[in-house]
Amino acid sequence: MRGLVASLRDIVPIRPLTLTEAFRIAELQATKLLELSGVAEPPVPETIITSLPRVQVERVRLTPTSAATEWSHGRWLILLNGAEPATRQRFSLAHEFKHVLDNPFIHLLYPALRGASHSDRAEQICDYFAGCLLMPRPWLKRQWGRGVQDPRALARMFEVSQAAMQVRLRQIGLTEPVPRCGVAAAA
Repeated sequence: MRGLVASLRDIVPIRPLTLTEAFRIAELQATKLLELSGVAEPPVPETIITSLPRVQVERVRLTPTSAATEWSHGRWLILLNGAEPATRQRFSLAHEFKHVLDNPFIHLLYPALRGASHSDRAEQICDYFAGCLLMPRPWLKRQWGRGVQDPRALARMFEVSQAAMQVRLRQIGLTEPVPRCGVAAAA
């Protein structure tokens, strides 16, 4: 694991990151993890994380959280809320793995900025990484170009929740944000 984690950590400059930099680096790390794991099509198997040495994943009942990560007895312990749907657990696993990657420098990388606390920024970047890992931009664009444009069908294909898929489609510009009240703006 040291080699894989170290190579993913090496992508990150050790200094405070702007939001744009943090998003770009998270996507680069997700892409590199997929490449190094030889995964080239959906769905991304959990084993790219669960099979790493010094990473232990346990499914337990956690309340009120979806997941947690800690360094314990020489290994990373990722706890997932086993009561949640499998799609949520997959997303939480990817999210928590980004915490593992950022761990040594998380406070430096994501300082409080423009009203967002350090932890709010870290959580936002971990969510983005999870989206990039489970729903890579080129894979989604390829499916979209093939005519698979229904978020429900894409969510099933990528084994993610519909909500996660809708967020990712907006992030990469394949769909427009939904107006706040669900009413389209007048043309």
